[in-house]
Amino acid sequence: MRLPLLITCIAALLVAASPVSAKDDDDDGRRGGDDDGRVIKRGDCSGASNWKLKAKPDDGGLEVEYEVDQNRNGVRWNVALRRNGKRVARGTRITRAPSGSFEFERTIGNPRGTDTISAVATRRGETCRASLRI
Repeated sequence: MRLPLLITCIAALLVAASPVSAKDDDDDGRRGGDDDGRVIKRGDCSGASNWKLKAKPDDGGLEVEYEVDQNRNGVRWNVALRRNGKRVARGTRITRAPSGSFEFERTIGNPRGTDTISAVATRRGETCRASLRI
C-alpha cells in the first residue's frame, strides 16, 4: 500500500521541479501578440542559454527572428528553421559581443491557416528548441 503512495509523491515532485520552457509574451511584457499580429515566445535551452522566437506577418510572408543568448562570444551554433514540420532555412551563427548572442532572421512563406514555426539551435553540449503558432 505504501509503494503507490511513494510513486505518486515522486511523480509529483518531478513535475513540480521540471522547468517551464516557454513563455508567451512580447517585448513589453504583455501576453500574446501585438496589434501587428506579432507572436513572441521565450524559453530556456538545455544548458545555461536562453532563446526568443518572434514571428509576424509581412507582405504576404512571415518575418521570423530567432535569437539565442549564451552570454559568451565566439561560439558557433547550427540553426534550423521549420514551418509546419518542413525545413525552410538552416545555417550557422556565431555569438557576438556585446551580449554573447546571435540572431537568425528569415522571411518565409505564409500559406493560409495557422502555422507552427519551430527553430532548433545546437552546439556541442547544448540544444535550444523553440516553437510558436501564428
